[in-house]
Amino acid sequence: MAGRLYDLGATVFATGFAPHDAEMPWGEQPLGSLPFAVHHHNLEDATTPTALIDEVVQQHGRIDIVAAVHARSGAAVGLDAVTADDLDRCWAANVRSIVLLAQRFAAVHQPALADQPPSGRLLWFTSGQHLGPMDDEIDYAISKGALHQMTASIDHAVSARRIVANCINPGPVDTGYATGDTHAAVAEMFPDGRWGLPDDVANLVGFLVSDEGAWIRGQVLNSEGGFNRFG
Repeated sequence: MAGRLYDLGATVFATGFAPHDAEMPWGEQPLGSLPFAVHHHNLEDATTPTALIDEVVQQHGRIDIVAAVHARSGAAVGLDAVTADDLDRCWAANVRSIVLLAQRFAAVHQPALADQPPSGRLLWFTSGQHLGPMDDEIDYAISKGALHQMTASIDHAVSARRIVANCINPGPVDTGYATGDTHAAVAEMFPDGRWGLPDDVANLVGFLVSDEGAWIRGQVLNSEGGFNRFG
């Protein structure tokens, strides 16, 4: 997605948090050679979202797009085992950080003139919990559900600053976390027999950040390639 925005002419400030990936079964995933730096920010820290927006503005003079694809995913924990710490950490990383990013983005964004298309874009990602349950990872599912439900409110709040906000549900995307039988079984749940790809997500993001995509606002967009979660 960052590569697509770069190819479209954006100045990209990319960031991630490798220690989280190191905790996961798939481990750290080097991003390879990129034409821009990948920075390091822990969005679970309440002070980081505002500092991150300010860092971008300090380096580049302005900010027009915030694409928040990050998420904390804990261990597979159901209702009987989830803890307050699990819930708090997912809330902090997955929801609170995006609200604070939106708050600071709206405060510093240089809005377009009234006779021009909105120049700001704010995007975040949910995971389809509104279409089917995910009770085997209750802390993650609840936080992603909050992202779905806050979309219209956040979009309305930032609209006065000429920012358009939307939420994307991309369905299962093959980023390397699933292998073997699991990977094959999920592929069979798509009409085309394949997972969604990062490029499929980037196609939608590229449209939404364009002038042509400015009329779509405050929406949760299901872009799942016909995924049949009940198949």
